[in-house]
Amino acid sequence: MKLLMIILMALGLSSTVLAKGDAAKGKAKSATCMACHGLKGISAQAIYPNLAGQKEAYMVKQLKDFKSGKRKDPLMSAMAKPLSDADMANVSAYYAKMK
Repeated sequence: MKLLMIILMALGLSSTVLAKGDAAKGKAKSATCMACHGLKGISAQAIYPNLAGQKEAYMVKQLKDFKSGKRKDPLMSAMAKPLSDADMANVSAYYAKMK
């Protein structure tokens, strides 16, 4: 177990990425996401990706990258800026549970 933690830390994976979010809290926080990504996480417009069924850790990483500026998109960076780590985990858990 100790070796696994060392390997994960070496790969740069933080505990917040590995932590599971609260989907119920994520649903409440996702209202602004729905404008572009659809009511059920399926976008009606090709330029916006579908979020339903995406892996939770992947979505958390993308949101963190938008917030930090590592990944650049004016709209998504602005959306991610006010989100806490818990908010990101929760919203990601909500969309990850969708089919």
